[in-house]
Amino acid sequence: MVVSNRLPVDRVSNPEGTANDTWRRSPGGLVTALAPMMTKSDGAWVGWHGAPDETVEPFSHDGMDLIPVALTTAEVELYYEGFSNATLWPLYHDVIAPPEFHRTWWDSYQKVNQKFADATAARAAKGATVWVQDYQLQLVPKMLRQARPDLRIGFFNHIPFPPPEIYAQLPWRQAIIDGLLGADLLGFQRPSDAGNFMRSARRFLGASVKQQQVHVKGPNGATTHIARAQAFPISIAVEQINELARDPKILERARQIRHDLGNPKTILLGVDRLDYTKGIRHRLKAFEELLQDGKLSVEDASLIQVASPSRERVEQYRLLREEIEGTVGHINGTYDTIQNTAIRYLHHSYPIEEMVALYLAADVMLVTALRDGMNLVAKEYVTARTENTGALVLSEFAGAADQLKQAILVNPHDIDWLKDSIMRAVEMTPREASKRMKSMRKQILDHDVEHWSRSFLEALDEKVIRDDS
Repeated sequence: MVVSNRLPVDRVSNPEGTANDTWRRSPGGLVTALAPMMTKSDGAWVGWHGAPDETVEPFSHDGMDLIPVALTTAEVELYYEGFSNATLWPLYHDVIAPPEFHRTWWDSYQKVNQKFADATAARAAKGATVWVQDYQLQLVPKMLRQARPDLRIGFFNHIPFPPPEIYAQLPWRQAIIDGLLGADLLGFQRPSDAGNFMRSARRFLGASVKQQQVHVKGPNGATTHIARAQAFPISIAVEQINELARDPKILERARQIRHDLGNPKTILLGVDRLDYTKGIRHRLKAFEELLQDGKLSVEDASLIQVASPSRERVEQYRLLREEIEGTVGHINGTYDTIQNTAIRYLHHSYPIEEMVALYLAADVMLVTALRDGMNLVAKEYVTARTENTGALVLSEFAGAADQLKQAILVNPHDIDWLKDSIMRAVEMTPREASKRMKSMRKQILDHDVEHWSRSFLEALDEKVIRDDS
């Protein structure tokens, strides 16, 4: 069983009723990774179906049993928009934006986590494997262990886990760690994230940590449970990207994109959710200064910035959108000509086919996250470059930097370094670009998203079997 904030499907018709609803599989790496495995193993998925104040009965889709969890409008506001995305998200991303701490949000977070745990415990077969996903559901592992000690419980944190010095700010730090330690296996994107968690468990809960094993102690000081914490860097659906990158229609679309931009010598590309963690402002500043310095010109270089809508009901995100759009307008107003545009800004989400066409059209990919659990866009770009062309400028604060060591790594807070890195990518020789891209593509082809899910579940099985013996 998989437990996540959202079900792996989106409703596409009859939104008013449930009798004749039509559903389609959601895009995204997690669904792509787990859906085939779930279908083969008679799996079930627990999650919210996306509409508040509505109850949907369990149903099947593409060979999976789906178990919807009903959330009220107040719960969406307090548990999801509040505690998950205005408390935990900024805290776990190194306080790039200040987190808010409200007791009403925390109360709702506990209640909703209990809803997910109850729905899972009620439907799980005896001895089932349950894999809980991400920061919205950090209390679920312990709740499940208390209700169903027969279950094998895994948890994966898709975002960073902060160092204890930052995590210490959270008023409910002990309860969250205690909730997570209900799992048998805790997966993180980077070894540093797993290390941060273990240090926090030791500091705030008094747990004993030995070689990635966290010993949970009872009132008498005896070990009651052992949880293992380690890194399992997530990846992408390599075969899908490879096929699309060789599709004649998508190759033609990539050529059309270049033509529509006036066939500049260099196209730079940024693809992000519109979020303050992604470093979009830093990227735009570096690009503007390169135009100002005369190192780039709108006749020779154009930046495409895709910024997918994100949490638009949250004030911080509305303000960010206004700032980004104002900056783009200022740069274009200063440097555009009749024939050429400095930045093509696209505040949309696009299907994977269009994204691959953009990856193929772009000479330089800019991933300048200030903090990122992984950043799968970087891996998608590299995978799409089947001819081993192109260059990747990658923030060292993104988890992908651990695997893609042949990228041009950069500290995006250092604008001069970022400018130098962009120019290094623009001026890179074909031979150097090919060598770097070939190395990065091999790493991703050998460690795709199926490898990620398989390695986690095998480690979970081995850990439980070893504990039982």
